[in-house]
Amino acid sequence: MSPTSFRPPAAWRRFAVVAALMLGAFTFNTTENLPIGLLALISADLRVSPPAVGHLVSGYGLTVAIVSLPVALLTRGIARRYLLSGLLAVLVLASLASTLVTSYEVLLAARVATAAAQALFWAVMGPVAVGLFPPRMRGRVIGVLSVGGSLASVLGVPAGAWLGRHSGWQAPFLGLGGLALVSLVIVAGLLPASRPEEGHAARGLAPDARRFAVVLATTVLSATGAFAGFTYVVTFLAEVSGMSGNSVSALLLVFGIAGVAAVTLTGPLLDRFPLATLALPVAGQAVALLALSAAGDVQAFLAGGVLTVAALALLPRLRSRAELSETDQQNRFGQSLI
Repeated sequence: MSPTSFRPPAAWRRFAVVAALMLGAFTFNTTENLPIGLLALISADLRVSPPAVGHLVSGYGLTVAIVSLPVALLTRGIARRYLLSGLLAVLVLASLASTLVTSYEVLLAARVATAAAQALFWAVMGPVAVGLFPPRMRGRVIGVLSVGGSLASVLGVPAGAWLGRHSGWQAPFLGLGGLALVSLVIVAGLLPASRPEEGHAARGLAPDARRFAVVLATTVLSATGAFAGFTYVVTFLAEVSGMSGNSVSALLLVFGIAGVAAVTLTGPLLDRFPLATLALPVAGQAVALLALSAAGDVQAFLAGGVLTVAALALLPRLRSRAELSETDQQNRFGQSLI
């Protein structure tokens, strides 16, 4: 089937698939960071040190970074319905395994498997979703998908930590497995079994290697700066700003909500003003971090932090500005590795 002959499914099926992909993104992102909220509980139950539990998150992120490109290249010819269904199935099984483990090593193995699935899920999810809608809606679709991932830090991890404290640390993983199963059923039942080269999303609107390189470099630099800052933000607020633990938690919740709002509101703007919608948040992020460095009081953090969160919220959408297709990007990368 050629790209021009591809016909998207009915509207209700497209929206259902996007909702399922949002749920999958929410579940993957919550699973990634959940051990931080359950650190003491997991440490005591499995009789390992808190730093070892921290490795469940750092090792997860490292796995995602390492395997993203190789698994994308290896699976580029698989129909996306089968591929996404398989990835969600891994999430379901790994979540179930996490509720049954009696050793740290088994939990770590389940985390590695989930991380590998997440790496490919995020690489495939965007092109699949935008392929269901007209090209003019790409920014809005990516923005909607990003809401699922952003809600993980605002809602998923805090709710999981609360459930873990009241029902045992395994309970949140069981709940996440149930959410993943719902996403799996919808994707497997409603997503067309099209191949990556079918449909308008198989190739960018104006593929250009130089533009893609610029977007890639911007994403790496901006994400590195932002996440490095947020890694130490709790320590910064406590030791430099002198805030209490409750105040820090409330402030981070406000910033998380601001990030979700930014994702929701800027999707349509990306379709109309792509350069400004990307440049302004990155500039705001730089100003925010410099303000934090120059002044450690609460007012400076409030002024700069919201901008930083907004910039972070927009980072996933940089992908939609890289006007190379998923297939074209993988081919170019594959050729550069030969």
